[in-house]
Amino acid sequence: MRTRLLALLIALMAAVLLALGFPLAASMAAAEQQAVVVDRIDDTARFASLAQYVTARSQARSPTTAENRRRDERLATLVDELDRYHDLYGIRAGVFYRDGSAMAAAPSGWQVPAQGEGAAAFAEALVGRRSHDPPQVWPWQDDRIAVASPVVRDGDVVAVVLTDSPTGPMRSRILHGWLPLAAGEAAAMLVAVAVAFRMTAWVLEPVRVLDKAAHDIATGRLASRVAAMSGPPELRRLARSFNEMADHVETVLEQQRAFVADASHQLRNPLSALLLRIDLLALELPEGNEEIASVRAEGRRLARVLDDLLGLALAEHAPADLRLTDVAALAAGRVAAWRPAAESKGVELRAGGSGAVTGWADPIALSSALDAVVDNAVKFTPAGESVTVSTAAEGDRVTVEVADRGPGLTEDELARVGDRFWRSSRHQNVSGSGLGLSISRALLAAGGAEISYARNEPHGLRVLVSLPRNAPDDEPEAG
Repeated sequence: MRTRLLALLIALMAAVLLALGFPLAASMAAAEQQAVVVDRIDDTARFASLAQYVTARSQARSPTTAENRRRDERLATLVDELDRYHDLYGIRAGVFYRDGSAMAAAPSGWQVPAQGEGAAAFAEALVGRRSHDPPQVWPWQDDRIAVASPVVRDGDVVAVVLTDSPTGPMRSRILHGWLPLAAGEAAAMLVAVAVAFRMTAWVLEPVRVLDKAAHDIATGRLASRVAAMSGPPELRRLARSFNEMADHVETVLEQQRAFVADASHQLRNPLSALLLRIDLLALELPEGNEEIASVRAEGRRLARVLDDLLGLALAEHAPADLRLTDVAALAAGRVAAWRPAAESKGVELRAGGSGAVTGWADPIALSSALDAVVDNAVKFTPAGESVTVSTAAEGDRVTVEVADRGPGLTEDELARVGDRFWRSSRHQNVSGSGLGLSISRALLAAGGAEISYARNEPHGLRVLVSLPRNAPDDEPEAG
């Protein structure tokens, strides 16, 4: 989301800067070219004034005639001015009769172009108009600028002054004028990017805090709340609403846990009294009475359910005490503790995997969860088979795998295993309350660990406990 918002803000700011920069650059180029055109118009006007009285091509020229001598002097002056103008500025200039023949031109032999801007400027001057707005020449175009002015005598256009200017110096000046503009645009863009980063951080800070608080609550840290101190008013209001919702959820969960714990505790006393009376009643009945034995078994099963309900309520309520733990050693210890029970049933229980693997976990919660998983594996594994508990490090996670060789579960049953009070219909005759794996999941979730289930080929069940290898963000590293 941060990347998308940044891209949007930067794109909008860049569009604004470009929308301002391009017209300004075009205006600078146009102003530079207009200055060149005005200068050329002044030059053509001066040449037109010199050529105004040098317009006759064929007339009797007697060297003794004073008028002819003055005309020749003016023509010589015009030719000399055009030559010096071309030598000094490198600009081609000439005075041409209406039919395009040259009166005087520099360099010698230059003629009116047959096409292009020069031909268009010449045609425009023939109708009595000066060039005033030639097409814009950009720095990447190696074009020339043609400017023409009419030579008018007695109200008629008798000739045209045409100049054809190179644009190299003008294009260089345009580029130099654009450099400060480009630097300013780049500086403004950097400022815009910095503002976009700052604005994005300000807008998304409440979202980041809200996301972290939601994750904490989802992983069991129900006391997490959002401090809505910055950000837009709408997000601050959302943070306050989130805190109110979290308070309500925590209150409801506390009430549920308290009810379960109180109900389990309160039911134990009358249940214990009831079991005692059943035992007393059994003394008066014949030995081996099936009905009284069934009542005793159901009473004991109800007692286990109450104990597990109380354990589940405590597991969901207790905070995790995360520590850097030798998970391999802890798993080996639980294997050693359960080996006598497994051997009494004829099941081989062995440890495997890495010899020393550390991870962050609540040692007591992890031990209790492994006890429930190993107990479940041994309970459903027939005599002569084996249960393997192996530990391994995989990336940033540590895994403890408990694999048994029992009957296993179907795909539908794998989707439901771990649900409260759920037991497979094929295992109803095995003692249990259906809460052991639920308690394990609650104990593990409080410390950021996970539990998953899969089939163990060719038969059996694999239970995978995964916990973080590195310290959580809110836990200090061990020294």
